[in-house]
Amino acid sequence: MTEKISPEIIPLPQLRQQIDQIDQQILALLNQRANCAMEVAKTKIATGEKTTFYRPDREALVLRRIRELNPGPLSGDTTVSFFREIMSACLALEKPLEVAFLGPEGTFTQQAAFKHFGHAANTLPVATIHEIFNSVEIDHCQFGVVPVENSTEGVIAHTLDRFLTSPLKICGEVEVRVHQNLIGNVGDLSEIKQVLSHQQSLAQCRQWLDTHLPNAERVAISSNAEAVRLVQNRDDQVAIAGKVAADLYKLNIIEKNIEDEPNNTTRFMIIGKQQPELTGLDKTSLVLSIGNQSGALHQILEPFSKHGISMTHIESRPSRQGLWDYVFFIDINGHQNDVNVAEALTSLKQNVTLLNILGSYPKAVI
Repeated sequence: MTEKISPEIIPLPQLRQQIDQIDQQILALLNQRANCAMEVAKTKIATGEKTTFYRPDREALVLRRIRELNPGPLSGDTTVSFFREIMSACLALEKPLEVAFLGPEGTFTQQAAFKHFGHAANTLPVATIHEIFNSVEIDHCQFGVVPVENSTEGVIAHTLDRFLTSPLKICGEVEVRVHQNLIGNVGDLSEIKQVLSHQQSLAQCRQWLDTHLPNAERVAISSNAEAVRLVQNRDDQVAIAGKVAADLYKLNIIEKNIEDEPNNTTRFMIIGKQQPELTGLDKTSLVLSIGNQSGALHQILEPFSKHGISMTHIESRPSRQGLWDYVFFIDINGHQNDVNVAEALTSLKQNVTLLNILGSYPKAVI
């Protein structure tokens, strides 16, 4: 019987030495990339560009390329997240981004801002969705992050209604998996007397709360992040919120992912004054109205079907211009400068009373 030969085990000191050498190479390359980014800024300034150096289409192309080149063992999402932070830090050397989000600090909207722009962006909390739009419209911020749709709760009406009056464009999208966590300083669940959170989060965790904390009072608060702030010095109260809020107030996550619907996801839109170029994997959002007449929906859908364009979402809202008059918010695959999309939109204009392209933008990378 042949003796089985064990694979050679590399001594730990040798492995650590290799890691130190690799880290040194990574550090040198990171700073080399940063210097290159600063040269890019100089070139852009020389050619007259002054507003913002962030290009959502360019970033999407770079991150998709990184995903395609990644050989593993790191996952595609992990490598994309790493490179997004590298790009965020390099962009901050060129010109820091100011991004408005629905506050206070620690909300899922801020989490969406970090996921899309990286942690080097300056995120500025505002009190309402209207104020996010307003901050970008008056150039207080270059971009804003607004929630538009939740997989379990549906569309956010305030966001859609604000698109009807705003000149801003949609520059990108980001999806955030809504993981709710039980957060606080409590050592044992039996000590908990009150659970604080936004009413929607309390509803999203109803089954878990019924099972594990049936006797604890549920208190609705204006936001999850505010709930975490309120319980930071209490030993009989806990909050339900995301990890960002726990990190912000340096509190423990007592139980992870207590939401009843594990796939609960919120989609956010990035709003600004840019109009991204084609990337090959884009979406276009538009709002249109055809008036109160029979066959209206068919007239809307027919041009997209004729030109082979997939519609990913459609939502109707009262136009507030007349009784039973509605506008339709529609997302389609493709960029407005794609030939088939442009032809469909030209055809659509003949049948509608209103057509406003809210933006063509890269699909979310992660």
